[in-house]
Amino acid sequence: MLSNNFSSLPLTKSMLHNLNELGMVKMTPVQAESLPHIIDGKDLIAQAKTGSGKTAAFGIALIHRLNTKLFDIQSLIICPTRELADQVAKEIRRLARLTNNIKVLTLSGGVPFRPQQESLRHGAHIVVGTPGRILKHLDKGGLNLQHISTLVLDEADRMLDMGFIDEISKLIAATPTQRQTLLFSATYPNEIIELSSSIQKNAVSVKSISSEPANKIDQYFYELSTEDKFAALIKILSHHKPMSAIIFSNTKVECKKVAENLTKRGVNALALHGDLEQYQRTDVLVQFANKSCPILVATDVAARGIDIEELGMVINYDLPHDEESYIHRIGRTGRAGKEGVAATIFTVYEARKAEVYDTPERNFKKIDELDGSDTSPLNTLSATNKTLVIEAGKKSKMRPGDILGALTGDGGVTGKDVGKIEIHDRQSFVAIENSQFENALRQLKRHGIKGRKFKVWILSE
Repeated sequence: MLSNNFSSLPLTKSMLHNLNELGMVKMTPVQAESLPHIIDGKDLIAQAKTGSGKTAAFGIALIHRLNTKLFDIQSLIICPTRELADQVAKEIRRLARLTNNIKVLTLSGGVPFRPQQESLRHGAHIVVGTPGRILKHLDKGGLNLQHISTLVLDEADRMLDMGFIDEISKLIAATPTQRQTLLFSATYPNEIIELSSSIQKNAVSVKSISSEPANKIDQYFYELSTEDKFAALIKILSHHKPMSAIIFSNTKVECKKVAENLTKRGVNALALHGDLEQYQRTDVLVQFANKSCPILVATDVAARGIDIEELGMVINYDLPHDEESYIHRIGRTGRAGKEGVAATIFTVYEARKAEVYDTPERNFKKIDELDGSDTSPLNTLSATNKTLVIEAGKKSKMRPGDILGALTGDGGVTGKDVGKIEIHDRQSFVAIENSQFENALRQLKRHGIKGRKFKVWILSE
């Protein structure tokens, strides 16, 4: 391609206008290499890491190829986790906001089944979801995949790692054989190559990772002379002083324990693991994304698909299971040109396991070489915002502009004190700078939003 501008593609004027409004003028490497082929209707297998712009790569093409007059499910996007499915659906809606009458439906577990059934009865153009829940709708007879023209497997390597191959095979069997199949994966193990050969036809192979700018991450491995890993964790946090961090644990039990111990030390920390209900997971992720909580302790599966802006640090409390898991974990920091830090803890008994990570760009040190002690104050780890919950969302026609206008009205807070605004179906979440929180709460309770009063409360309480 002669140009990497979106305008060089045969997209509609409304799509190009929307992309321009979103600040998307030039394509990322994965978009430049894959979009022309996808728009042309070819099968594609693409190796691209998280944060590369791959969602927009297939999302733009799906919207472009969609027949909006045909109110059938024409595109199916399968994701490994509900968080990623929600994220992908949100991005596609953003890309389609100037394209009339496109309905995107999310089918993921962790939320009631029946409302999804009702939504399916009213039809959709694009379905995004997780393998188990999509299959359940198919088995119940509420989902028809016979009109699928494009099938997308996002983060396919993770879905295979998580044991979803049987569900994926059943879903693929329910789609037409004459379809376009797009497969996106961060890694290319043999299983992915085999899957591609069995479900794709003359697939174009795109590997954009080498042309994507590498995340700027300082990587440290700290060896402990004792088994007191929590003391080492405090020492690492005190030394590096991150404003925010994700701490990875290999088990749910350890995940809960680390979060509880940090809380006892006066650090606002939340745990994210598979035992949480969906509403609990949402609350945890919103608080962390809104900077209402600086530390998230998570297991690999629970954290899959999380995309947090300006994450200062990733800490591996437990050694990852393999190099791929390590790359996935630390790739959440050092994004968009920012610098990040990754620290991994291992005991002297795990030294041999840690040897596989010993490469020139990684710094191996003894924990005793760090400044400070395990009793050092953790002054940087304090939340800068609080999160307001408004009991109204998309179902009430709530929009971010409505909330911002209500907050910054007469006697309200200034726009710079308002952080991320996230609208869900029945609730809205708003990040407010700590010093202006009481003012914001008072403003909404006194004046409401667009003349209507809604229940408003503090998420962290």
